[in-house]
Amino acid sequence: MTKPTYQRVAFTEEQIKSRIAALGAQILQDYTDKELVIVTVLKGSLYFCADLTRAIELPIQLDTISIGVYPTATSKTGVVRITKDLDTDITDKHVLIVEDIVRTGLTLGYLVQNLESRGPKSVKVCALFVNPAQQLINVPLAYTGFEVTDAWLMGYGMDVSGKWRNLPYVVEVDRKKA
Repeated sequence: MTKPTYQRVAFTEEQIKSRIAALGAQILQDYTDKELVIVTVLKGSLYFCADLTRAIELPIQLDTISIGVYPTATSKTGVVRITKDLDTDITDKHVLIVEDIVRTGLTLGYLVQNLESRGPKSVKVCALFVNPAQQLINVPLAYTGFEVTDAWLMGYGMDVSGKWRNLPYVVEVDRKKA
């Protein structure tokens, strides 16, 4: 299989590494002496979470959650379901949700409410990419990496038809050619 055709490199590997180091330093400062559980949202945020947790020199707990859209729902309705739940009890712990990209905020809003109902001390969000222009609801983001446009992105966890998540950089892809 050949590399996909893309329009341009939106974020280089170096830019991503640098921003993650800064996010890790801020999270370390904010959560020193606190019990922190990092919850990564599968599958897109796996690469980001792996690199981010290595940049946080704290004894963190790590868990994963997976969200799916009901087959009859559109992506803009916010009707979602948990397809893989947490294995960790988050009661009385600080929770940091790690997400690759926030567009409408509907899915993330649901996830935040769901986790808050489980009795943690706090729930905050760290997203590598955010598109403020697409947000339909205000989801409080404690840590953000980069603002993006409506461009279709691929790489560093984001895929096209389930492929190319493994690129160490992020590219803009022409939706018609992908």
